[in-house]
Amino acid sequence: MRAAAYVGDGTIRVEEREPVDPAPGQVRLDVAYVGICGTDLHIKHGAMDARVTLPAVIGHEMSGTVAALGEGVTAWSPGDRVTVMPLRWCGDCAACRAGHRHVCERLVFVGIDAPGALQQSWTVEQDLVVRLPEGLPLDQAALAEPLAVAVHDVRRSGLGADGRALVVGGGPIGLLIALVAASEGIDVLVSEPNAFRRAIASQLGVGAIDPIAGDVASAVDEWTDGAGVDVAFEVSGSAPGLATATHSLRVRGRLVVVAIHSQPVPLDLFRVFWRELELAGARVYERTDFERAVELLATGAIPTAPLISAVVPLEQTADAFAALEGGGDVVKVLVDCREGRAR
Repeated sequence: MRAAAYVGDGTIRVEEREPVDPAPGQVRLDVAYVGICGTDLHIKHGAMDARVTLPAVIGHEMSGTVAALGEGVTAWSPGDRVTVMPLRWCGDCAACRAGHRHVCERLVFVGIDAPGALQQSWTVEQDLVVRLPEGLPLDQAALAEPLAVAVHDVRRSGLGADGRALVVGGGPIGLLIALVAASEGIDVLVSEPNAFRRAIASQLGVGAIDPIAGDVASAVDEWTDGAGVDVAFEVSGSAPGLATATHSLRVRGRLVVVAIHSQPVPLDLFRVFWRELELAGARVYERTDFERAVELLATGAIPTAPLISAVVPLEQTADAFAALEGGGDVVKVLVDCREGRAR
């Protein structure tokens, strides 16, 4: 089979590998599509070299079908259409015992800490597999994982129908947060400097503003009659984005930090104090979030097709990374792993 591996020095290489037979309790999947995300880009740039084992097959946003079963697997059958929730927790640490297994102190993120989905054949534990309904296109199903992130983020916000939310950063996760929020009756505005992504937001029925050309604070004041938004999602990963989110909140508003800030950034604690703001982190997702994401995709409540900017064959995986790094007219790129699969 063919697999795309990060081999260090910013290089992605497609190479031949032997499929891994499923051990007891595992299933082997024929991978259909794999989405490339910001975490994958961080890996390619060397930011996670301490976690990955080179050469590392990465990727964790996927769809596919069950190909083979390990001993003792009875819940799955060959041909079942599935995706994977790529988290393995220990079940024994303080976080797990408190019911927060998704932020386990020894969490293994499959696709970073263990081999991922950018391969034609992928063997995983059966407990990680999530069933896909018939009729859901497999390319759209590959967005289940990032959509689960968005579902979790909106749930962490505590915001219900008729609330108002600002999403700072209109990349794939920011747009998905906006769509999930809108599906729950929340009024949403996205702040995003990239014109193509603002156009996608508008196509999806979400209001968008250019933070470079206009004053976000003035727009929020006009939108909320000077009160500020109920929730701001910081998805930009930038210090200016964090400041925008913080200063857009109403009294007792909630700031939900979604982006990975790999370095400390300033936070206006006087603003937090003065307005009695709340700060919430939002990392990955829980099983209920993942299952909700699949449901939203299956019912068509989240129109993900406009988010898929390109689909490339596995052999062109490096080109897919380059397209995302270029920052042009692209939101989500999928890698098609089906062509040439050994039977």
